[in-house]
Formats: sequence, structure tokens, C-alpha cells
Amino acid sequence: MAKNLTAGGVEDLPAELNAMSVNSNSLVVCFGEMLIDFVPTVGGVSLAEAPAFKKAPGGAPANVAVGISRLGGSSAFIGKVGDDEFGYMLADILKQNNVDNSGMRFDHSARTALAFVTLRADGEREFLFFRHPSADMRLLESELDINLIKRAKIFHYGSISLIEEPCKSAHLAAMKIAKGSGSILSYDPNLRLPLWPSEEAARKGIMSIWDQADLIKVSEDEITFLTGGDDPYDDNVVMKKLFHPNLKLLIVTEGSEGCRYYTKAFKGRVSGIKVKAVDTTGAGDAFVSGLLSSLASDLKLFEDEKRLREALFFANATGALTVTERGAIPALPTKKAVLDAITKFAAS
Repeated sequence: MAKNLTAGGVEDLPAELNAMSVNSNSLVVCFGEMLIDFVPTVGGVSLAEAPAFKKAPGGAPANVAVGISRLGGSSAFIGKVGDDEFGYMLADILKQNNVDNSGMRFDHSARTALAFVTLRADGEREFLFFRHPSADMRLLESELDINLIKRAKIFHYGSISLIEEPCKSAHLAAMKIAKGSGSILSYDPNLRLPLWPSEEAARKGIMSIWDQADLIKVSEDEITFLTGGDDPYDDNVVMKKLFHPNLKLLIVTEGSEGCRYYTKAFKGRVSGIKVKAVDTTGAGDAFVSGLLSSLASDLKLFEDEKRLREALFFANATGALTVTERGAIPALPTKKAVLDAITKFAAS
């Protein structure tokens, strides 16, 4: 029996979601870091216990750019990597995935960032970053591809690029150019505390550009951190402390449970699709790519709750499919795979 979308399922499938076809002129430009993740060849061990590591492309903004392209959308990445083997490998991975990499720059004196990441047996994720400094932190405002930024229908970014100069100034300048060109500004803070000098610096840095975004996606843990320990499930906390007058849409992701949404006119939640999780790396980035691919071809989503719920369910399904395989970029699904999963869910 088909499930109704208002209960978090799907209505009139798959025609409604197929209507969310992606306009090739709807460019999403993703700004920030791209790096190499080294993940243990076995699960459930600490970094020290890992017998060996496998390299994988990483970096949230780059993951989002690839995710949008996999879904049939148009995307570009702007950021800096090292003038080294890893840097050119990452540029090539973007090209192979039909992401415009013309905005990438290569630093001659700093290496491509590396991150060792593991999910320990106790479920805690452990990070060890090599950025002292890394090339992504050294992007200059003068190196920005201004014409590429001006073409963006949506300009998407995180907060890691705000941690150090000169990248911070380049980030702020890129936002200003995008805003001035009429782009929608999309912000996923993607909190990585080990990279910030302190908790207070992280909170202050993340919130410093909060009121400029049109769309913000946060997790429950990030709400608790940004509000100083408040209940992430309390709508009053979300609306009073995190919603701002310029915001068109605030999304709170809840992992396998789905997500909540808040606009000036309405709020609600959309349930997720339950899957057997193998690796949660990149699930949030996949969700963002699912949402932005829909939004880029239908900017009225913010105003139509029914269409917004459909787009959010599509985003939930995109995130769910990603956790069924290892790695972020390798696991990002095609639009057909997402629609097939939704159809299967609707029929169950």
C-alpha cells in the first residue's frame, strides 16, 4: 500500500518526484575544502590499532558537488589543493564526476590536506588532521573565479574555510560576490571541533556568518553545541536562537529518523527511509546534495510546503542510500537509484 507524503512517505510516485528534473542552467557552486581521507581497512578500531589505511577523496563541499552531479544536476567546486599527486588526483576525481573544477587552485608550498578517520568500536568517530597548514587554508581572495561564482544559482559552503586566513577572507569575499549576483546562499556548518582553536572560537566563527544564509542545514548535535547545551528537539530553541529574519529555510537532520524543517510560514518533519547502515560518512553531504539538486531546478520550493516535503523526502532517501556503501563519494547515488528506492518504499 502506498504511503502518504504528509506522514513522511510519498504521494503520486514517481511522477511528482520525476517532475523535479534538473535544469542544466541551475548551477550549484560549492566552496571550501577537499582533502584525502585515510580510513582503516577494518572497522571498529582506533587509529593506533588500524593495521592499514585506504585513501578516499573527502571534504564536505566537494562531496556535495559530486552528489549534485550524480543526481543529474550542474555543479562546480572552488577550493585549493596542493601542487602534488593527491591534489591532482582530487581534481581528476571531480572531472570524472562531471563537476566543473575550473575554480580549483594548486598551492606550490603547502600540501593537500590529509585526515585519518575511524569509527571506533564504541561508536565514536576519531579524527587526526594534517593541516599545518594545508593548501585549502591558503586560498587567496585574488585566486577566486569571480565569473564562476556569479553564475551560481546556489552558492554552498561550510565553516572549516572560516578557521584560518587567508581562506577566511576569500570565503567572505566569495559569499559577497554570490549574494550580489542573486545567488541563494546555502550553509552547512559541518562542525569539526578538532580543527578550531577552541570551542568558543568554533561557536563564534560558525555564528559569524549565520545571518547571511538563505538556507541552513544543521544536525541535532550542532544545535546543542551552538546553543550552549539547549534541547535540539525544542522548536522554541530552534526558532528563537537559530532562525533569523533573512532565512528562507532551516533544516535539522536527525539521521535515520529523517529531518525537521522551519520556514517563516510553516514547519514540520519528514521521516527517513530505514536502511542497514554500513558507513555513515558523507550521509549529511548526500542529504544536502539531494535537497540542493531539487532546489536549483525549483526555487519556489521555499514557498510550497507540499513540494518542499517531497524534496526533503528525496534528500532523506539520498542520504539513506549513501550509508549502505563505504566511503562518501563512491557511495553517492544516482537520481534513478534514489527514485527506485522511494518507489520501493512507497510500495512496501
